[in-house]
Amino acid sequence: MSALPPYALMLGIRVGEDAVLVMPFSPHLIGSPGRLHGGAVAGLLELAANLAVRDALAEKSVVLKPVTVTVDYLREGAMVDTFARAHINRLGRRVANVRVEAWQTDAGKPIAAAQLNIILER
Repeated sequence: MSALPPYALMLGIRVGEDAVLVMPFSPHLIGSPGRLHGGAVAGLLELAANLAVRDALAEKSVVLKPVTVTVDYLREGAMVDTFARAHINRLGRRVANVRVEAWQTDAGKPIAAAQLNIILER
């Protein structure tokens, strides 16, 4: 899997098994008292999409530019580790369409999902 950018490192994100991103809980990720900050969750989702597309591309010099990012918050994020996995729906010459889900204790109960359209600049 591709190297993580500085923002991922600031969030403490690491690559786990089967290309799942892991964002360990840390007190600096708290938004409202007792809840994970939505921006941290959205960042995790976007990073998972970008890394999946980057890894799927044969050309590593392609610049990725997210143009549409829609995040659905499905459950409140608890103060525990959060996981994300991206699924590429379509990888074209100019655009990638990616769906990402984030979960905590049960992958079948996502806390958030995102749909991204990413421009591929060659």
